[in-house]
Amino acid sequence: MSDPMLLPTIPGQLTWSVPPMAYELAGNRLKIEAGAQTDLFNDPRGEYTQANSSRLSFAPDDVFTIQAKVQVDFQATYDAGAFILFADENHWAKLAFEFSPQREPMIVTVITREVSDDCNSIVIDGNEVYLRVAKLGQAYAFHASVDGRSWQLIRYFSANNLENATVNFSSQSPTGGGCTAVFSEIVYTAVLLENIRNGT
Repeated sequence: MSDPMLLPTIPGQLTWSVPPMAYELAGNRLKIEAGAQTDLFNDPRGEYTQANSSRLSFAPDDVFTIQAKVQVDFQATYDAGAFILFADENHWAKLAFEFSPQREPMIVTVITREVSDDCNSIVIDGNEVYLRVAKLGQAYAFHASVDGRSWQLIRYFSANNLENATVNFSSQSPTGGGCTAVFSEIVYTAVLLENIRNGT
């Protein structure tokens, strides 16, 4: 899995920073099978640190937007498919479609600067949703959508410590025996997102 890969809508090459159990790449569709007990999280109380969730990474432009439809085969708590902005193990940001302890599919964000700031957002009806990450110069915006057209702002935060972060496709299964996430309808543009509040 060390060989560079290509996705038709992503500029340049992608490589596995952390390999999954298995993956399939077909056209503009990426399937990632995470192994058991895989996660990326730095607990604020210092009780848990893990950085072994799969990451297929590429170097983005200084300003960009990336979005995809994410479908997750939810089985165990915290199973997820995610976009990750990764600078190093102590500086990263995650936009995840995750299975909550209440067994509800949910949009979750985690911003980590040494320790993780974890935030649960909206509940999604079903096992698929659209996720989008936008870099706005000195800031990032995370959005979610149920139809890929109408976007809801989930989180808006500074790019401090994440200026040179790679963009990563990821799947995780922190408490389970594995998780499969499928990314499709992947769109990448090196264009500034003008209105972060309504996502247009």
